[in-house]
Amino acid sequence: MATVHLRIGDLVWGKLGRYPPWPGKIVSPPKDLKKPRGKKCHFVKFFGTEDHAWIKVEQLKPYHAHKEEMIKINKGKRFQQAVDAVEDFLKKAKGKEQNSEGKGDSKGKKTPKKPLKILDEDDEDLSALRDPSEKPVKDDPHFHHFLLSQSEKPASSMEPISKRLKIIEEDTASTSIQAADSTAINGSITPTDKRIGFLGLGLMGSGIVSNLLKMGHVVTVWNRTAEKCDLFIQEGARLGRTPAEVVSMCDITFSCVSDPKAARDLVMGPSGVLQGIRPGKCYVEMSTVDPQTITELSQVITSRGGRFLESPVAGSQQLSNDGMLVILAAGDRTVYEDCSSCFQAMGKTSFFLGEAGNAARMMLILNMVQGSFMATIAEGLTLAQATGQSQQTFLDILCQGQMASTFVDQKCQNILQGNFKPDYYLKHIQKDLRLAISMGDMANHPTPMAAAANEVYKRAKALDQSDNDISAVYRAYIH
Repeated sequence: MATVHLRIGDLVWGKLGRYPPWPGKIVSPPKDLKKPRGKKCHFVKFFGTEDHAWIKVEQLKPYHAHKEEMIKINKGKRFQQAVDAVEDFLKKAKGKEQNSEGKGDSKGKKTPKKPLKILDEDDEDLSALRDPSEKPVKDDPHFHHFLLSQSEKPASSMEPISKRLKIIEEDTASTSIQAADSTAINGSITPTDKRIGFLGLGLMGSGIVSNLLKMGHVVTVWNRTAEKCDLFIQEGARLGRTPAEVVSMCDITFSCVSDPKAARDLVMGPSGVLQGIRPGKCYVEMSTVDPQTITELSQVITSRGGRFLESPVAGSQQLSNDGMLVILAAGDRTVYEDCSSCFQAMGKTSFFLGEAGNAARMMLILNMVQGSFMATIAEGLTLAQATGQSQQTFLDILCQGQMASTFVDQKCQNILQGNFKPDYYLKHIQKDLRLAISMGDMANHPTPMAAAANEVYKRAKALDQSDNDISAVYRAYIH
């Protein structure tokens, strides 16, 4: 195969380790960032993200020659956004070129473009190769000097620049840390070198584990129904025989189960998490449970020298699969920081909310609002039908107004199509409503809307809709 000569300014597909190829542009590195020793490589800025990395020459392909091939094998939303960004860049570049060609000197001659020097892989000073129209990489506010010089890092390591965390001080004096844009889909996360355990492979857990593996994390899995582990073992996960074994094998263990009882049993039951906890082991509870359960779990974990974090997630099965969850964390701040790459793999944003229990409270409030809203939408659809109005027209009007959202559109379309395949179990949203109402009682705060919605979901459960999607609450109104 003939050698392809690449130079500063060329558009390429860059492949880093096990991550999928991603569109980028070869740029000049900062002057103070030396090229790694050993393999020849180029410094690449990736589209659709603020990441940059040294990429080996053999892992680079010209953009145009391989565009169709890459689009066929990559279908993610973030990937498509990156490709769109490349096309926008090309259109703007073409427009500038046409404008410059229309401007000649006083004699009508066109000003020739200054040719770009071909990149010499052995050059130590690459500053002369920078495109003068391009903003220096080191001035990019999102650029982080995570890549180390050859004297600080082994030559064989070609790592992408990790995402920074934005710290937001709130009026409540609590601090939330929000991960910069999610990179779970675009393959530009630097995975932690800590061993990760994951307990529970349900609707949410399955997507989370899949994204952890895709981003290069070392993951050991366990599930009550062992057969669910098989797919992830094929994808590279390791198998733990019991929760205790997973915790003892791993540095950080996540759990994502259905309710407070399941969360307690997993920790304190036979061969449970508590039996594997040792000083320094981290346990992260991702299940949506009540604050009292979180307090209890935190106490028993820390009593054994373990470190505890709660991190329930807002989203659905589809958002879990896409790595676009919203993560609410509270508890041990250092564990939250240790989980940075994991949270970037599974979610688009994460918030740190202070002491353990706060994330559970916030999660229940969010799900209370979502559950009540879904019940109201279902009520509107059935009232439209009962009064002789078109349900489709109701939806069309709704989606043109201020309440328009992907959630409303998808759930209503599913209802009209009779498709109640679970994206978030109805039984789980009813559980969350019940817990939110109880939390309101303890705070002596009224929750009449949630209480009314809860009754509708209880009726839907009585109609055998528990294992259907939350949109199946619609059936409570038509029976």
